[in-house]
Amino acid sequence: MTQQATIRIAVVGHTNAGKTSLLRTLTRRINFGEVSQRPGTTRHVESADLDVNGEAAVRFFDTPGLEDAVALREHLAAFDAGATPPERIRQFLQGPEAHGVFEQEAKVLRTMLDIDAAFLVIDVREPVLPKFRDEIELLNSCARPVLPVLNFVRDAASREPAWKELLSAYGLHVQVRFDAAAPFVGAERDLYDDLATLLRERRDQLRGVADFLDTEAAERRQSACTRIAGLLVDAAAIRRTVSATEFADTARREALVAALRKTVFDKAQRCTDDLLALYGFRQGDADEAPLQAIEGRWTLDFFSPEAMKDAGLRLGKGAVIGAAVGVVADLAVAGISLGAGAALGGAIGGAVSQGWGPLGRKLANKLRDVHEVTVEDGVLFTLVAWQLKLTQALEQRGHAATQRISAETPENGDAPTRAAAAAVRGAQPARNHPEWESAGIATRSFWRPSPQREALVAGLSRTLQPAFEA
Repeated sequence: MTQQATIRIAVVGHTNAGKTSLLRTLTRRINFGEVSQRPGTTRHVESADLDVNGEAAVRFFDTPGLEDAVALREHLAAFDAGATPPERIRQFLQGPEAHGVFEQEAKVLRTMLDIDAAFLVIDVREPVLPKFRDEIELLNSCARPVLPVLNFVRDAASREPAWKELLSAYGLHVQVRFDAAAPFVGAERDLYDDLATLLRERRDQLRGVADFLDTEAAERRQSACTRIAGLLVDAAAIRRTVSATEFADTARREALVAALRKTVFDKAQRCTDDLLALYGFRQGDADEAPLQAIEGRWTLDFFSPEAMKDAGLRLGKGAVIGAAVGVVADLAVAGISLGAGAALGGAIGGAVSQGWGPLGRKLANKLRDVHEVTVEDGVLFTLVAWQLKLTQALEQRGHAATQRISAETPENGDAPTRAAAAAVRGAQPARNHPEWESAGIATRSFWRPSPQREALVAGLSRTLQPAFEA
């Protein structure tokens, strides 16, 4: 993209229309501004850059809400009737009222005179009241292109047709639907494509921005798949050995199982946190109201049948985990496969069915009275399927959302289910390499993955990609 001056865009609108949330969604800056249900949260103008290839391609200006446009319109009517609308705005900004009763409106209008275009964010759930006409007229008086952004259009209380009619009556025929709570696939490209119709001299630059965002989205998805594949290999490589004496001791065996459960849980939670950060979210962010409602949703007990039912995750044949005891036979012992817990024949059969490695190693350990403990395929499937569903939800979530993210129940044979099952099958070689398990946080800096492990992760990442096909 040819280097050009940064495009300056003001984000304007009525108080609490979702301006700051829209900017967080567009820039993926989780710490930008303050998002709250309280009216008038933004009290001054803040800027945020959208970087393309390391350069600021678009600079957004988050402005306060227009609080008293009706009174300000009446005030402007007393100015020189022969002046153009922008000239009357400038006269107002030089007067004492711009620093007094109309201070918030003045901040918006001062910004409007110094930008290339404006996004007019409209909460379509609001009734179309006369005050909104005055706001539109004020913004049009600044003689800058205005692109209405219809926000919260998916809400059941949407009054979208009425808003479109009002906007068209004031010459704002180019409108874009962009739900900052649940952005549509391709909504960002539509936003910049529509803006290009208003800023024709910046058309190529804006198309370059849209292309960059498409590429960035694809790379983000690939990174998510790689991270999930790494978790899968990590969990599949887990292997603990225990002597027959220790295994026979109920207390010691339960302690071993509990420790292994915590190990798997911690690995899964780190993966979840990484995915949240990748998509521009933080877990338990106390300063961001939209995330408070979903706090705790990401802490999932992957060994609890009730948690599995709540998450709606299913095995390949459609049986809810925990309901099909024959599929996840060892769920009663926390999802950990204790292969040597039965007779020798059963232990060998379990080892082979789980793909735990060469039969010779299993027999040698058995003869030495050493038992191996590893993770069930059913739990591996659940780990992968849950992370895939989380990633799908994050791709459709904006920073204006306040409801919990719900992982919809996969249909039998749907893309995430097929991808998760294929990945678990493909991860079986990791069971032969306990050294592929990543180290804990305390010693992680000393652990380096082998080229063979990285090659398997890369292959599994490609296996997971079809989970995101339309």
